[in-house]
Amino acid sequence: MHPGATDIRNAVARPVPPPLSEAARMNYQELKFTLHRKLLDRINLDALAEVDSNKIRSEVRQAVLTILADEPVPLTGAEKQQISEEVMHEVFGLGPLEPLLADPAISDILVNGYKQVYVERRGLLETSPVCFHDNGHLLRIIDKIVSQVGRRVDESNPMVDARLLDGSRVNAIIPPLALDGPLLSIRRFSKDRLMPDGLVSRLALTPGMMAFLEAAVKARLNIIISGGTGAGKTTLLNALSAYISPRERIVTIEDAAELQLKQPHLARLETRPANLEGQGAVRQRQLLINSLRMRPDRIIVGEVRGEEALDMLQAMNTGHDGSLTTIHANSPRDGVSRLEVMVSLANANMTLVSIRQQIASAVHLIVQASRLADGSRRVTSITEITGVETDIVTLQEIFTFEKRGLSSDGKVLGRFVSSGILPKCHERFVSAGIKIPSEVFDEVVPV
Repeated sequence: MHPGATDIRNAVARPVPPPLSEAARMNYQELKFTLHRKLLDRINLDALAEVDSNKIRSEVRQAVLTILADEPVPLTGAEKQQISEEVMHEVFGLGPLEPLLADPAISDILVNGYKQVYVERRGLLETSPVCFHDNGHLLRIIDKIVSQVGRRVDESNPMVDARLLDGSRVNAIIPPLALDGPLLSIRRFSKDRLMPDGLVSRLALTPGMMAFLEAAVKARLNIIISGGTGAGKTTLLNALSAYISPRERIVTIEDAAELQLKQPHLARLETRPANLEGQGAVRQRQLLINSLRMRPDRIIVGEVRGEEALDMLQAMNTGHDGSLTTIHANSPRDGVSRLEVMVSLANANMTLVSIRQQIASAVHLIVQASRLADGSRRVTSITEITGVETDIVTLQEIFTFEKRGLSSDGKVLGRFVSSGILPKCHERFVSAGIKIPSEVFDEVVPV
């Protein structure tokens, strides 16, 4: 993508025009594509690559308006400006996606074929009037996205994970796996990382819960953040990383880089897919094993989803305390069960008792994040792993969110409740010189 494309996203989001009829939409899309083709015939963009980006954009915009003036289509001045802007998106940006990427209220963009686009605002899905010209147009935009990060998508590799230049996560799947045309999912990330105070102000958790998690990070407890898709796991992981000392060396391992850590001593690793011959793939497990040779103080894995779970547990058990990761699970108990399954995939010879002992000695806390019915995201449980009894991993809930119904406007009502039990890890806080008021473990906060 041209460097000037980011200027579009930083601009104030323009209002999206009302939806057109099917015939008008096709005529409008055809006019844009005609202009785009004529522009590429008239201007050699490669020859302008060394020119200042603002000057390039100005000259290309003028060329678009000149070509548009020759078209036998009656248009108002505002319509000409809008079409010229959208052609500029095609040349320098991601086409129809640019107005959506410029809207800070949108957290997800879901493209179900070229005719149907959904967006998520404030946790709720809604349709968007944005559409593509045809499936070929959508495929070109997908290829433009994935090629920026050295990945590819074609019939031999019809699924791909990638990211945008701003760190937003991208998943695309194309025919023959996608039956009704290419599917594109973009998980947006704010340019301004949500800090712990921001999560507290949004009622994702209480100040006492955040103080407890701050102490847990500073005392180098191993923490797993559990939750479903879109529950805010990565956002919470980013926020908690703010409590890591800038003196520590951090190694991050991800399938598609999306973490936004600000520490100065940071080594970021990313997996690599196989090439055209099916060779050269580098998985998370390989990166995790290699990271142990990089002298990390902490290892942060974006998401554990397979055999690397065993290596993560072993790293936590062999001097890399304070490690953080996320896992897809509906509850802390489900998270433990998923870990057991993933570790057994890595080593079928390990007995279930041995696996549970590994989990109990490696993981200290499981933080459950959930997206509620009204679209809000909250930490619904902070649970401590206390050991193994009768071959079962024992859990002790420290904080929980109790749902108490819905308000008249559909908002979820409830309260954050502390268990009143002093957690076992409190001893680690004391030995690290960290003090937490005992009242934190007795609070009840309605929301």
